[in-house]
Amino acid sequence: MHLAPAWRKPRALAILLTVRSVLCRVAAKLSKASAKDKAVISPDERARRSAQAMWAKDQATQWLGAELQDVGPGWAVLALTVAPHHLNGHGICHGGFIFTLADSAFAFACNSYNRLVVAQQNTITYLSPGQPGERLLARADETSLTGRSGVYDVVVTGAEGRKVALFRGLSRQISGQHFEEETE
Repeated sequence: MHLAPAWRKPRALAILLTVRSVLCRVAAKLSKASAKDKAVISPDERARRSAQAMWAKDQATQWLGAELQDVGPGWAVLALTVAPHHLNGHGICHGGFIFTLADSAFAFACNSYNRLVVAQQNTITYLSPGQPGERLLARADETSLTGRSGVYDVVVTGAEGRKVALFRGLSRQISGQHFEEETE
């Protein structure tokens, strides 16, 4: 007596085809859900979220009294109103506070890609003094980004766009991210 395999019987075949159809639909739904979970965010959104994560931990910049004005991929703008506690013995803004403002703008610019980045070297040239009550703006812009190394230029301006300082920062990427994000 010869018995046909179960899959050759019409009822068994119908059940197997139904199960296969259901599994294909489930797999398709899981694939769509997975694609939504891995949704790519825009470079501007990545920069904004990186800045939010950094700002939450950046006690030094907050203590200084600086404000993060705007941020995008490879650039950032911070502002500081020169208060009495920022003044040196000459009655002008202490250079260390101007340096810190520029350094913080540099930090937000080079960390705007959701990669942890630290300063490798910085230089500053002071061009004119920051005055009491004056609002200083520090605009950092990426000049070069090659591999894990970057070069950023920061211009600190005062009233009516007067240049207060020029800062150049060299950056180095280290391991880690500011927020969880799938990488390719």
